[in-house]
This record gives sequence, C-alpha cells and structure tokens, in this order.
Amino acid sequence: MVRAIKRRTVVSWSSGKDSAYALGRLRQDPQVELVGLLTTVTESFGRVSMHGVREELLELQSRRLGLPRFTVKIPYPCPNDVYDARMADVLRSLGSADVDTIAFGDLFLEDIRRYREVRLDGTGFRPIFPLWGENTATLARAMISGGYRAILSCVDPKALDRSFAGREFDEALLADLPPSIDPCGERGEFHTFVYDAPIFSEPIPVRRGEVVERDGFVFTDLIPSARGTSPGPA
Repeated sequence: MVRAIKRRTVVSWSSGKDSAYALGRLRQDPQVELVGLLTTVTESFGRVSMHGVREELLELQSRRLGLPRFTVKIPYPCPNDVYDARMADVLRSLGSADVDTIAFGDLFLEDIRRYREVRLDGTGFRPIFPLWGENTATLARAMISGGYRAILSCVDPKALDRSFAGREFDEALLADLPPSIDPCGERGEFHTFVYDAPIFSEPIPVRRGEVVERDGFVFTDLIPSARGTSPGPA
C-alpha cells in the first residue's frame, strides 16, 4: 500500500476565532500535517496587525497549540513594497521547512480570497480555506458551543458601537449585534482574541486593560494575567 503524503500546512493566524476554528477543523483532516502559525505583527507596537493583540499573548497561543510561529514583522505605516519583501522572506523560510499549503480562515469575501490566491500564485504554496462558504450565524454558534472562547479586541466604530470592544464573544453578544453586522465580523466589524479552545493545552489567563481609539478603530488592551484567573476588567 502507498501511504498518502500529508500536506505540510501553516495556518494564517490572526489570534482570533476564525483562524482558531479553521485550525481545529484541519486537525481533524488526516491529509493535513500542521507545522506552524503565520502571523503579521506590527513591530512598532509589538502587536498583531489589525487585532491589536500583544505579541506576548500570541506566543502563549503558540505554546498552547504546540506549533511554532512564523512572523512577518512590518513597520507602521508599512509601504506595500516593504510588506511584499518581508512576506517573501518568511515564505522562503516556509519553503525551507517543506511547507506547501497555507490555510486561511476567510468565510465569504470573494475579493479577499482572490487577493490571497493571486499573491500565492507561482510561489509553490497552495492556499486552502477550510471554513469557506459556511453560514456565519451557524458558524458563530458552533464556535461558542464548541468551547472556543474569545474577546473582542478591536471594533470598527463606523459599523459597531465602541461599547462592544472588550466583550466576550458569546450568545449574549450575538443577540445584541445589530442585524447589519455579520455574526463572525467577516466584514471587519470586529476582531477577536481566543483565550481558550479545545485545541489549546490549557486556557490563557488574560484581563482587560484600557480601551483606546487609534486610526479609526477601538482597541481593548488584553493583558496576560495571573494563572487561574478568568477575563475581567483591569
């Protein structure tokens, strides 16, 4: 018998619920070998780009997943040519590690998917989208019922009231979302940080810090906390 060759895969890891759930889905696929996390970090702030999550928390997620990080460090602001060069450097590292597949947690935005496909065309990496096309209301509830616990780390106040920043991603939040807001925040209405999930070896103790507005977005600073505590106010 010929043994099937597994696809060596890294997950495009934002620190949030969609990438976490996609990773969980891939762990159930016998044809996939997960080998790492690919994350863009704004080096000026030491935080996950767009999500505003501290790199220290990103490292804690990596440890609880038992997967190494491949980090694209970018300045702020970041010209396109600088981003392209730094991403190319990391992709070369992935190629050296025999990675052939990059998984994304995108749900339904065709332009975003096409952008990723075009950027990877000719690089030797295959993009896959484990959650693509799923009903986002159903998916959001599956995440919650499946034990994926997350906090809204970033809110776009043009779409959603700033009071949602720092809230738990749970059934109460889904009930409070205006009808115009996607339950998974797929249009960028909000971003999350996952602090507990079935894919983690243990939860990440974290507390909520100050809420700040920067570059048109509202961020809740999430801070590593003492072992055994659950998310709460600063």
